[in-house]
Amino acid sequence: MKNVHIVPHMHWDREWYFSTEESRILLVNNMAEILEMLENDPEYPYFVLDGQTAVLEDYFAVCPDQKERVKKLVQAGKLIVGPWYSQTDELVVGGESIVRNLLYGIKDSKELGDPMMIGYLPDSFGQSGQMPQILNGFNIQRAIFWRGISERHGTDKTEFYWEGNDGSEVLTQLFPLGYAIGKYLPEDKNVLKERMDKYFNVLDHGATSNEEIIPNGHDQMPIQKNIFQVIQTLEELYPERKFFLSRYENVFDILEKKTDLPTVKGEFIDGKYSRVHRSIFSTRMDIKAANARIENKLTNSLEPLAAIAYSLGHVYHHGLIEGIWKEIMKNHAHDSIGCCCSDKVHFEIMARFINAEERTDRLIEFYQRKISESTPDKEDSEKLVLFNLLPYERTEVVTTEIISKRSALHLVNDRGENLPFEIIQQEIIDPGLIDRQIVHYGNYEPFIKYTIRFEKQLPAMGYEVVYIETAESLPKSALIEKEFIDTEYFEIFGNPNGTITVLDKRNNQEYKDILAVEDVADDGDEYDFSPLENDRPRLSKDEVTANISYEHSLFASSMHISYEWSLAKNLAERKSGKATGKIGLVLTIQALENQPILQLSVQVNNQCEDHRMRLLLPTEIASSFSIADNQFGTVERPVIDEAMAFWQKEEWDERPDAIYPFLTNISLTNSERTVSVLTNSSREYEVIGEHYDCLAITLFRSVGVLGKENLVRRPGRPSGIKLATPDSQMLKTIKLDFALLFSNESIEIANPAKYAKEYLTPVLAYNQMGYNAMKLNPSTLQAPTRYSLFRQENDTLILSVVKKAEEGSHLLARFFNPAKDDQSLRLKEVQAPDHYQLNEELILENDSEQIGANKIVTVSIKK
Repeated sequence: MKNVHIVPHMHWDREWYFSTEESRILLVNNMAEILEMLENDPEYPYFVLDGQTAVLEDYFAVCPDQKERVKKLVQAGKLIVGPWYSQTDELVVGGESIVRNLLYGIKDSKELGDPMMIGYLPDSFGQSGQMPQILNGFNIQRAIFWRGISERHGTDKTEFYWEGNDGSEVLTQLFPLGYAIGKYLPEDKNVLKERMDKYFNVLDHGATSNEEIIPNGHDQMPIQKNIFQVIQTLEELYPERKFFLSRYENVFDILEKKTDLPTVKGEFIDGKYSRVHRSIFSTRMDIKAANARIENKLTNSLEPLAAIAYSLGHVYHHGLIEGIWKEIMKNHAHDSIGCCCSDKVHFEIMARFINAEERTDRLIEFYQRKISESTPDKEDSEKLVLFNLLPYERTEVVTTEIISKRSALHLVNDRGENLPFEIIQQEIIDPGLIDRQIVHYGNYEPFIKYTIRFEKQLPAMGYEVVYIETAESLPKSALIEKEFIDTEYFEIFGNPNGTITVLDKRNNQEYKDILAVEDVADDGDEYDFSPLENDRPRLSKDEVTANISYEHSLFASSMHISYEWSLAKNLAERKSGKATGKIGLVLTIQALENQPILQLSVQVNNQCEDHRMRLLLPTEIASSFSIADNQFGTVERPVIDEAMAFWQKEEWDERPDAIYPFLTNISLTNSERTVSVLTNSSREYEVIGEHYDCLAITLFRSVGVLGKENLVRRPGRPSGIKLATPDSQMLKTIKLDFALLFSNESIEIANPAKYAKEYLTPVLAYNQMGYNAMKLNPSTLQAPTRYSLFRQENDTLILSVVKKAEEGSHLLARFFNPAKDDQSLRLKEVQAPDHYQLNEELILENDSEQIGANKIVTVSIKK
């Protein structure tokens, strides 16, 4: 006898082709029916609320009087909630975002009752290989998902143990046909049998036991009130099966007793049975770039800065920080961050990111100010407080602004020693912009905004105060006239065709044609890139003449490359061979004297439709694989997916092009050299070239429809719906930020993850000048002029974040190991740390201080 568990649920996309407010109206209606059924029909035992508490947050915002009803049902085990805050994407959002999603989702769930302790992600577009470890960190040993797996992972069964990159495991129930096979089950016998026969054929093949699941729900689907009549019909049709309403835990309780389940490993991004949309990582790059930028500001700047302030006696504002996280996590649902939505919804998504970034920037400024105002004042001086938020000392070239009434100034430390600097720019500032109270009392004397640059060694995870004093004259800028960039590490030459040539002085290796741009037609939709038949890639280096200029200073040099490129205005022009459209590109390359990386900003004024642009980085490192980072680790991927040879024969839902996501760094490497791209914007790459030695980083895709059928890479039905999305053509100025790392060592020694962390953790500078439009009472706390919270000795390990624990008075620091070998965590200037899980619960027994590859460790920081 087969036991068929019919699990009532409602998959809740907060937004998609419809808006959040439209779905909220449906939510109020659906919740009323769900609550009534659970309260009044004892035969209806459970309802799964899609594993995310954001649904309830939306509901309680307009129906606060229903919270006690919900709470009673959750505590009775009938309404099943959590563990997530939102149905997160797993591939292009950062590790800390996924951790906070569980942290806040479980926290919100526990305010109502016990959460569903299952890693329930039924519709994510692929599964990260680090997810088992993340789930285990919250005491979650079970997972449910749908997309991304095929037999080539090692099994054709739908129940298995999923082993993560670090060796963690979760017992997994695959939805082989998705989460909606039980949607709107009909009472008509013939219709029901025709439908269920197809499903049972697949379910029977994959099952390892007599337990099978029929998820009874769909997107925004109301509760099926006639489900008991349907069950009666099913029992008549299939007397060899037993049908009943159930919950997912009931199936797992039985599966856990089995000893012969297979084990599968790693990430799952195969589109054989369900589409994973491998090229969705570049749709609406303005939104994707905003997410990358804000995630990095939160984890690399705001939270460690707040932790330093807390260690000095200031308040750690959990509520303000949690609010920012929740604002961006509303955007982390697979459709939202995938950007396969209507234009109207994309406006809402970007509005949340704008709001979250403003809140982040202002809170960063607030903590800088609170710390600065606690440090000693010096007579007739102003302050410039420099914050290093890396866990080791760094010597950094800092470019910052000072606003002062002084017509000449110099910088000194607390010992009275001068700090050499250079003036990059001066600008007169109206005093009303600084503090309107000044002009209110009739003082119109202007301020001067100086942009300055200097080199400074700074303490680990801390700050140092520099004082601004009046000088007799300003330093004179050095006159450097060179038609190339010359640093300790590189000579960099701009080429007339808009590319650059880089000579690495350490090994005399020359890299040519760096930063050419590739353009191809895109006949796809918001889900997937699709090539146009008979189209050929066009390369900027073959068609443009660039304007090149240089700026040199003592500590850094810059090159500016600009050009206009004539391209097809739309697909019709592409097919006819016309090119009446215009694209304007500006590339700015900055090289600091003391660093082996080049910082790169790319600005594209896009005035063409239906195309994809990529930045090319030829490396002359012939490769069979790439090494990218994922959440808290690294993943090695082939440059050609072997399934390309048989995907059509096996009738895959999606062609497995080797277009992949990364988070902060992607590298090609051999035993002698490593070349990496570090990103603060685009997170999509492919390795191309005759010898697979060129990194192609997608700048953006320009498309005008949500879904389209019969794509070259994705045959058959449209994904989503056929809806015009003209704003997704990206006819605007797009700004993206990267860095290039050139190393004359293998990747194990080069450690691009470390350079990515440094690139994404800039030195912060706060100019305390005695005037501020927002008044605060003087601080009663006293802080030193130089401070370090702690210091890390083994910098192979990468700091993910420093934050205050959600409960308790201790600080937590999270590290991970991107290397293949075990590493030891060695912290100085703090007490011996306690170890914690990702859910911030204390680990009572810690067997080893060694941290394996792709492993996460969270420890306390006690002074």
